[in-house]
Amino acid sequence: MKESKGSVEGYKNMSVPFTLVSKVDSKNLVVFLPGAAYTVQSPAFHYSQKIFLDKAFDVLQVNYRYNDKVYDEFTMEELSEAIKFDIKTVLDEALKDTSYEKFYLVGKSLGTIAMSSIIDRNMFKEANTIWLTPLLHRDDVFAAMVNSENRGLCIIGDNDRCYVKERFNELKAKPNIRATLLPNVNHSLEYDHNMVESIDVLKSLINDIQEFVV
Repeated sequence: MKESKGSVEGYKNMSVPFTLVSKVDSKNLVVFLPGAAYTVQSPAFHYSQKIFLDKAFDVLQVNYRYNDKVYDEFTMEELSEAIKFDIKTVLDEALKDTSYEKFYLVGKSLGTIAMSSIIDRNMFKEANTIWLTPLLHRDDVFAAMVNSENRGLCIIGDNDRCYVKERFNELKAKPNIRATLLPNVNHSLEYDHNMVESIDVLKSLINDIQEFVV
């Protein structure tokens, strides 16, 4: 297994690092798009990566740094523009000399803004999608999900500030999306005051992802 690190000049010339973990002659790629604070080292991504590596996928980790102070003065609108610009730039660079045939996209929180902006790329026309705590209150994210014909898995808690009941129910009615609602679970995919039971949430989530990856 080979691990290659790189970076691109992203929005307003800010560096956006990425890592490509590759196996020999793999035709399968998963792209991990984490949240601002929920990095690729966080539990859901850490264990999900193991699932994909066990199934002979290459892994592209986009390690943007939207928690850095330089972004503190960004409005949400400008941050969204940065996310969309940065993911396009990373993909153009990281995948320019590749020939993958099968794709999975995995996004968490802000990462679902990135997913919504790339889902209509030709290479991702038949990509499988995993939406973790998607920003359902955002029209662009919801529109991308509800209009997509991609096979998808959506996991969110009803104690998540981004949960919108009507929009979740609309997604749940789509035959191509498996939508799971976690009672009392917050945006961090945890219970507010019960860390032991939060581990059970993680186990359930990883089990769902393992079943979804084919």
